[in-house]
Amino acid sequence: MSSSRLADAASAANRFGLGARPGTLAGLHDPRGALANELRAPSANAVQFAGLTRSADYLVAEFDFRRDRKQRKREVGEAKNGAAGIAGTDAQKLAAGGFRRQFGDQLIAEGNARWNAALAAPVGFGERIVRFWSNHFAVSVDKRQALLYAAPMEREVIRPLAFGRFADLLLGVETHPAMLRYLDNAESIGPDSRVGERVAQFGNDPQRKRRLGLNENLAREILELHTLGVDGGYTQADVTELARAITGWSIRAPRDGDGGTRLALTHGNDATGFVFRENAHEPGSRSILRRRYMENGMDQGRAVLADLAVHPATAKHLSLKLSRHFVSDQPPPKLLQRMAVAWLDTGGDLRQWYGAMLESDEAWAPEARKLRAPDDFLVAALRALDVRQVPDVRRLTGLLARLGRPDFMPRSPAGFADSADAWIGPDALWKRIQAAEELASRAPRSLVPAQVARDALGPRLGPATAQAIVRADSPQQALTLLLGSPDFQWRI
Repeated sequence: MSSSRLADAASAANRFGLGARPGTLAGLHDPRGALANELRAPSANAVQFAGLTRSADYLVAEFDFRRDRKQRKREVGEAKNGAAGIAGTDAQKLAAGGFRRQFGDQLIAEGNARWNAALAAPVGFGERIVRFWSNHFAVSVDKRQALLYAAPMEREVIRPLAFGRFADLLLGVETHPAMLRYLDNAESIGPDSRVGERVAQFGNDPQRKRRLGLNENLAREILELHTLGVDGGYTQADVTELARAITGWSIRAPRDGDGGTRLALTHGNDATGFVFRENAHEPGSRSILRRRYMENGMDQGRAVLADLAVHPATAKHLSLKLSRHFVSDQPPPKLLQRMAVAWLDTGGDLRQWYGAMLESDEAWAPEARKLRAPDDFLVAALRALDVRQVPDVRRLTGLLARLGRPDFMPRSPAGFADSADAWIGPDALWKRIQAAEELASRAPRSLVPAQVARDALGPRLGPATAQAIVRADSPQQALTLLLGSPDFQWRI
């Protein structure tokens, strides 16, 4: 393999992929073609996700848990009051054990599947795309209502739709229980809807009335974060009108589907548990971004999202985000323009859009480089050490938390930051060194550090790092020096 081809292979694996494993660089005879192949046939990793719980089933299980817990608390109260039947200590045992304990096995299984898919990917460009969109459509599980649903949203919506049309991906995300719960749209009610008229009767109960009114959170983030961007030209009136257009976008409740439901349900999704509640939808036409949308139930909001998906501001905003993720913190203007044009010319065809980035010389330029985010660093380190499977994701969660990027917990709808200044402070770098030391201590003793370095970085391995590895006092120290080196921390 020529030196230029080997350099391209290193960039394909490390700049665009999840990091090279032993044999990856030697096997990439056509690096750019290999990435293009992942666009045509992204690895579904279906075997990793087989048997995981559907969101709709999580909704049922969660309801059962809360119902039983309420009953147990009632029994505890009765026992404390001397009621017959259950002893106080037994009742307290029944009430013990929280939400995470109840669903802990499922949460671990979700995490194992996600990380094992990343470790199994041949190059990992497709997996990087999936993770990019999960962070773009951020759901933070520190909000309890979203805890069970962030990982399922990634595998039920983002993973299957990330290589199609953005309009479909956008609609799928905004109608998933994870997003509807996280941004409080599941209970958003049109003031003039039939349910809204009933709510108006609670005039002497302002707290209940406020809880059951119109909620603008999801509408605001759709415009500010998911599509147009903060400078996309929308107004507060557009936020309010979009919030009205998506009233009734909700999730299945225990009373639904039993023949006795009191609300009209259409446009349901049996897998995710999404339902459209006609009785909660705000009637009337809506004016958003100077365009009129006639009353059409669920399809009114759907039409708005379809237009937002192909808006020039969306093309510009998302082209900046994707190129900033893969290429550099300050992407070249020509690259941004080329990607935005590809978006608009194809109506948001994501494969064509990714291809426009990969086909641009600017994306492969030697000066293009990105600091690995903490999760990128961790998965790349595991791949470099030839770890093929994580038996228990809990061995990684502590490391991720210390590095400042625990899975699905950005604590903001804006997601985790994607620029070097967010992760390059002295304390953050020291924690990376500590993580490198911990990973090296777990590495098989059969590994030869110099070979690991060549396999991971190829021609991107600098002479200073190579020399430090040779001079290390032990294989463990050598691997620590490799994983903590600037050569490994930067995707070049």
